[in-house]
Amino acid sequence: MIHIGTSGFKFDDWKGAFYPPEVPQQRWLEYYAKRFNCVEVNSTYYRLVHPRTFFYMAEKVPAGFEFTVKAYGGLTHERGEESGADFQAFVDSLQPLVEAHKFGCVLAQFPNRFHNTEENRRYLVEFKERLGALPTVIEFRSREWAQESVFDFLRAQGIGYCAVDEPQFRSLVPPIAVATSAIGYVRFHGRNYEKWWKGDNKTRYDYLYSEDELREWVPKVEQLNDQAERVYVFFNNCYAGKAATNAAQMKELLQKELGM
Repeated sequence: MIHIGTSGFKFDDWKGAFYPPEVPQQRWLEYYAKRFNCVEVNSTYYRLVHPRTFFYMAEKVPAGFEFTVKAYGGLTHERGEESGADFQAFVDSLQPLVEAHKFGCVLAQFPNRFHNTEENRRYLVEFKERLGALPTVIEFRSREWAQESVFDFLRAQGIGYCAVDEPQFRSLVPPIAVATSAIGYVRFHGRNYEKWWKGDNKTRYDYLYSEDELREWVPKVEQLNDQAERVYVFFNNCYAGKAATNAAQMKELLQKELGM
């Protein structure tokens, strides 16, 4: 089963670009869910949320719609002394989605400085253990993780690997599509070479994929679909609604090519 969506849905610059002006913000998720069957929640990276937030979000979408949720940054980037309590609070916040059968997986994005070391591999094992039964996918930002020994390690731990499309600088992860768990996962960040390092969180992802660029990923997504039980494809090029445009294009391409 292939799910296609965007990395977030609540952006002011999507009004007019994706959301009709007459649709109020409180109904944006409902509007979104009529066009896509999943969404990646990124706001949880910045703060822990109360379970009722996800309860109300689950109420707004139909059966079959799924949420994937980015791990709180305190668990992936800071890892302070109170991380044990943060882990529990994060897990607790997801329970309404789990109970509503609308939870896909946790996406844990680690920074470029998170290198392929024995210490960090041990932390990944601990990370997965602290999340319990929640399916977990890891996005690496350092190229040194993109190797077969790492994929074998992830398979042994039951951890998914996040494939990425992003500018191909020497330090960044190449566009390798591989499933290391029951979940295949792809994130499209855009190919904005000029603003990747010097842009902000908005302009860095100011990029619209061409149809030919999207077609490059059709056989890769097909490969993931053969390897995994579920596949999530998310577009993170959210500037001015470009993610929604490309997600709709990818959905159409996959429907034509794979008959999904």
